[in-house]
Amino acid sequence: MANANIIDGRRVASDRIAELGANEIFVFGSNIQGAHGGGAAWFAHKRFGAEWGVGEGLTGRTYALPTMEGEMSLKHAVDHFVYCAKQHPELTFLVTAVGCGIAGYTAAEVAPLFKEAASLENVYLPQLFWKELN
Repeated sequence: MANANIIDGRRVASDRIAELGANEIFVFGSNIQGAHGGGAAWFAHKRFGAEWGVGEGLTGRTYALPTMEGEMSLKHAVDHFVYCAKQHPELTFLVTAVGCGIAGYTAAEVAPLFKEAASLENVYLPQLFWKELN
């Protein structure tokens, strides 16, 4: 898998995802309105089919996580994501450093929200998150 590696037993998503392999899903931070105007959201919209107006969930070859509505909202969105990943073991979810760009969170704030996701075989997290989870 070009977009992911296993490093020290951790499933690590690439920091630079330009193309997606079969069954790979690009997981990015958005806003609840689905206005994918900047950063990874813009890239997801232009490159992988994230639908304008959809701020959470699966669209195209992407999964949108709303990051701009506050930490509790983000926690709930990550819980929904974990549920989705469990329901779709045939898909490989490549998580970007959601929330650590335009939304302004640090990896130390966001990574713990992905603790359960880290145990799923089909979820690959950014190295930045793994550093905080270990």
